[in-house]
Amino acid sequence: MTIISSVKGTRDFYPADMPFRNWFLEKIKDVSARYGYEEFDGPSIEYLDLYSDKSSAEILSEQSFLLNDRDGKKLILRPEVTPTMARMVAARSTQLTQPIRWWSFGRAWRYEKPQKGRTREFFQWEINLLGPESPVADAEMLALAADFFRALGLTSDEVVIKVSDRSYFEQYLLQNDISKDLKMPILRIIDKADKLPRVEIFSLLNELNLTKVQSNAVIEFLDKKDFSDSSWLSQVFGYLENYGELAKYVVFDPTIARGFDYYTRTVFEAWDKTGNLNRALFGGGRFDNLTEKVGGARVPGVGMAPGDVPIEALLSVLGKIPQFSPNSSKVLVSVFDESTIDASLSLATKLREWSIDVMCWPDTTTKLDKQLKVAISKNISYFIILGPDEIKDNLITIKNLQTREQSSIAQSNLSSKLFD
Repeated sequence: MTIISSVKGTRDFYPADMPFRNWFLEKIKDVSARYGYEEFDGPSIEYLDLYSDKSSAEILSEQSFLLNDRDGKKLILRPEVTPTMARMVAARSTQLTQPIRWWSFGRAWRYEKPQKGRTREFFQWEINLLGPESPVADAEMLALAADFFRALGLTSDEVVIKVSDRSYFEQYLLQNDISKDLKMPILRIIDKADKLPRVEIFSLLNELNLTKVQSNAVIEFLDKKDFSDSSWLSQVFGYLENYGELAKYVVFDPTIARGFDYYTRTVFEAWDKTGNLNRALFGGGRFDNLTEKVGGARVPGVGMAPGDVPIEALLSVLGKIPQFSPNSSKVLVSVFDESTIDASLSLATKLREWSIDVMCWPDTTTKLDKQLKVAISKNISYFIILGPDEIKDNLITIKNLQTREQSSIAQSNLSSKLFD
């Protein structure tokens, strides 16, 4: 009989895989809390209308999991959480105290080609600051992203956060007599700048009926090193200096465009500097009109959405994933035979009442040496033997599996301190 495989692009999380996921989430919780953000959550499925004309056209047409409910309404498995967050804020915008600092961690789906650092189902950290339409808020989000990298053990020599400004680019287009209506088509071309040579970018720009002079002007913008003529970016980077070492993670890069239509000003992407992953680790930016687009009052915001898959891939190749044990039990209470099982179960219960994580052997026929081998393989610290002789003499035998020391103590002297 053939075993049914998992859906392509999804992942099975065995017990050995869970410690990394939990560690990753703990880092997210820690960084979010240190900056004053509150946790929220939303549904994994939404009406398609929530994403139409708001997310990337490519994501909607080529990368989304779409379905119809029994009433024929079009639904979508969320490819990102930002529109859900905007919908929730819009629904209670008059009741929520600003600034709104929210974060969540949950599954998202995109129908992409599975490869290194990319799956079709993934976990994503959504974190946003809404209310102030200010470069101070953008600097905080960039510093938060850098602080997250630092918490994971990634240095500014290994990762970089590249920043640009869509409004700055729009002003540049107008200065070169390029229609504002061409902003998004040009940005979608620029979004490919890391994958295509300049000559191909030039050719794509010509297809938009730009003149040679205009196309050259766009190419020149992509090669800009200086942003001193942008008041907004100058302020963002100025405020960022107050974050000390975190500022070293962030650089100006005019090729950053981002594929989402709702970004208005600051946009940024995090990239691997070691050359191990040929793709962005995650992105973010300012979305000042999104809550208005989903039917609510205008509440400006800035945020980002790091996914677990590319970051885990980078940590793995750099050897920066800690050694984990999937088992949390500190003690294994063995079972000698059928006649001692009640005593072993009672002892395990007593230890748990002392808040000690305990595994009690679930079978009366397994020999002690096999139980001991399992305890060692699961990195359990203490192995307790409660055989007929121990029960008769009111003793307990404790074997420290770290030091290999073994001792017998009176049951009346049993204390939680013995397992510190």
